[in-house]
Amino acid sequence: MTRYTPATDADRGEMLAVIGAGSIEELFADIPESVRLQRPLALPDGMAEQDVHDHLAALAGRNRHCDEEVSFVGAGMYDHYVPALVDSITQRSEFLTPYTPYQPEVSQGGLQVMFEFQTAISELTGLPVANASLYDGPSSIAAAAYLAKLETGRTR
Repeated sequence: MTRYTPATDADRGEMLAVIGAGSIEELFADIPESVRLQRPLALPDGMAEQDVHDHLAALAGRNRHCDEEVSFVGAGMYDHYVPALVDSITQRSEFLTPYTPYQPEVSQGGLQVMFEFQTAISELTGLPVANASLYDGPSSIAAAAYLAKLETGRTR
């Protein structure tokens, strides 16, 4: 099972086997029948995250909100969408834990980001190696300045 893929029936069966349960219903056997819901939940089909966002935005649109009034909340950072996955990834401990034996503590998160990027690119392309290209801001600026010099022929 991968990190962001829902559990399949086979996955659920494997999990039940690990805990020694024969079925999901068996997990609820101790709950008295009198307090259990006796009908299936009337839930709509699943939706993609952006579709849920849009649906809830439409519901919230029935309210009077900041778009209709003068608002200084956000300091100009409006109308952009950040998927929930971003918070999930950036809160992983390897991005936040400062310890590393071979680099300054402040570098560890950046190193982890580059490793994850290179791994994802390698998996997507099927190539055995991938390169994140530039390590940090100063080397990126130096590379950009060098490319600008090559392109324009100017030294300043």
